[in-house]
Amino acid sequence: MSTATARYTGQLRTEATHSASCNVIFTDAPLDNHGRGEGFSPTDLVSTALGSCMMTIMGIVADRSGLDLTSTTFSVTKHMASDPRRIAQIDVSFQMPAMLSAKDRAVLENAARTCPVALSLNPEIRQQVHFSYE
Repeated sequence: MSTATARYTGQLRTEATHSASCNVIFTDAPLDNHGRGEGFSPTDLVSTALGSCMMTIMGIVADRSGLDLTSTTFSVTKHMASDPRRIAQIDVSFQMPAMLSAKDRAVLENAARTCPVALSLNPEIRQQVHFSYE
């Protein structure tokens, strides 16, 4: 079974359906590349997938250790290169709970940096990851 199916709906938009859950996402070309910018662009999804994967892996590690990361948030910033057009850098900034010990922080940060998406991206894409403990 496929992971997802998708169709082009015109005007630089796609509609993708997750095969297992039937959840649907749309993509739009960004404003700076002839699009409407009304949704995630494909490169926005890649960037967001990096942060989501890091958070998910940290969640798995935290659950095993009895840690609660429920209040953790993150933001991603994508930096594009123009020739050829591609993702040059992804910045991920996590706001983590202050109560985590130095040991827990180190374990979680390592888990994030070694998540499957981080390890799958082209090494030429710089991954700048910052952890703030508040």
